[in-house]
Amino acid sequence: MRRATRTLLFSTLYPSSARPLHGIFVETRLRELLRHGAVQTRVVAPVPWYWSAQSANKKYAAVAATPARETHHGIDVRHPRYLTIPKVGMTLAPFLLALGARSALREVQRDGFDFDVIDAHYYYPDGVAAAMLARWFGKPLVITARGTDVNLIPDYRLPRLLIQWAARQAQASVGVSAALVERLRALAVDPGRLHLMRNGVDPQRFKPQAPAQARAELGLTGSPIVLAVGNLQEHKGQRLAIDALRHLRVKHPQARLVIVGDGPDGPALRAQAVALGLADNVHFAGLVPNAELARWYSAADVLMLGSSREGWPNVLLEAMACGTPVVATAVGGIPEVVQNTSVGRLVAQREPAAFAAAIHDLLASQPDRQQVRAYAEGFSWDRTSQDQAKLFESLALQA
Repeated sequence: MRRATRTLLFSTLYPSSARPLHGIFVETRLRELLRHGAVQTRVVAPVPWYWSAQSANKKYAAVAATPARETHHGIDVRHPRYLTIPKVGMTLAPFLLALGARSALREVQRDGFDFDVIDAHYYYPDGVAAAMLARWFGKPLVITARGTDVNLIPDYRLPRLLIQWAARQAQASVGVSAALVERLRALAVDPGRLHLMRNGVDPQRFKPQAPAQARAELGLTGSPIVLAVGNLQEHKGQRLAIDALRHLRVKHPQARLVIVGDGPDGPALRAQAVALGLADNVHFAGLVPNAELARWYSAADVLMLGSSREGWPNVLLEAMACGTPVVATAVGGIPEVVQNTSVGRLVAQREPAAFAAAIHDLLASQPDRQQVRAYAEGFSWDRTSQDQAKLFESLALQA
């Protein structure tokens, strides 16, 4: 009987005890794969070098506090440091990342885990660095594209050339949505090496709770409750959500917006709510552990995602698995997630009035929460995990 394929997951997008929500979507995909028992895995998740965990900047302090090695959710994870250089960092990042991580891969091998395949996530700089490591260690390589890495970064000439070089080195390139696969195809990636492996949802972690009870436990009032979940950044659309609330309250005077997440736009978003006279109607919940999100989804009448770009946003499936319908921009992989008007609405234009109209229309149709849940259950991790295992095994056998 052949042993399980040994994979080494390589990505800067991976959680740690110091940053438990960072890159959780990569960890979730790996944990689902490991459940099937077809692979064994070690993780190398580099973090930028920073001099002090006592920094007043919480982001840098958390980076500095990341342990060099730990067991996170039962998985052996190494966090080697790599240098970042201001102004020229984007160009040099893949090279510095590869150099910083090389010793960690050697340590993995010295510990007796001679991995068969490198499984890299995020094409730039991670995938490019992984391509260098794959050449140095003589291992086959799979790179997964996740969104901005192939939708935005290739607009810069040198990163685009490096991405295309890495794709030629890789035995397989994976897109988490059909839109990302097409984007890879447009970057001249060999069609014979392209694979579609969508993300799924964990129906046990994300399951419906009674909305009234969830609201009471969270101390939320108002109706309808619109929820926005994600990093507080311009492209995620929280600014649009606040402005859309102003329009929505014309027909729904008691409407309330709940924003879950943290990020650089936090102060500006709070100021916007005050300026629009909505300070009492917008609740900033801050960071919420992934395991606790189900209660927030269940408490909401609708989830709004106003992104300008997306690969495959997990929040949509998570919300629907909790019975909550969604309204989202029709960009990237989102139309592949929201294929049925009984579970949500797609908005073509990123305009506040358009989102408010879509939310009103969705609420007027009174979606059945059990039906929304059943739709989400159709997005199983099983197929993706099986496809991953088969791909890794085939590459290991060819090596």
